[in-house]
Amino acid sequence: MDANTTTQGHRSIVAETIVQLVRRSRFDLSSEKKLQADLEEALKREGIAYEREKRLSGRDIPDFFIDGVVVECKMHKKAQKMAIFKQLSRYAEHVDVKAIVLASNVPMGLPKEINGKPLYAASLSTGWL
Repeated sequence: MDANTTTQGHRSIVAETIVQLVRRSRFDLSSEKKLQADLEEALKREGIAYEREKRLSGRDIPDFFIDGVVVECKMHKKAQKMAIFKQLSRYAEHVDVKAIVLASNVPMGLPKEINGKPLYAASLSTGWL
């Protein structure tokens, strides 16, 4: 196993850990800002180091950046599915981004990868079931 495979495996574990954290948590879904604050608290509780609103470019600033994994929070709004996908696609164009986690209550079909970067969907409603 080469170093690149090991690094990618680590990033997959990071992404899957974030997905599981989101799925088992009950976040305040009254606004995207409250969701982000709750997720930040959950990351702190779990001891997960992160960067908040890391600037990938002038236009691309994901909510969280964790060891090459972008975590983007999105709340339900009508007719924004394509905008969400375009935003995630832009993130996937950056060399520093190795995987993407979408934490959302927006029901949408997503591919397993965007621009060769693994894409994970974490449903915000699971923690409330």
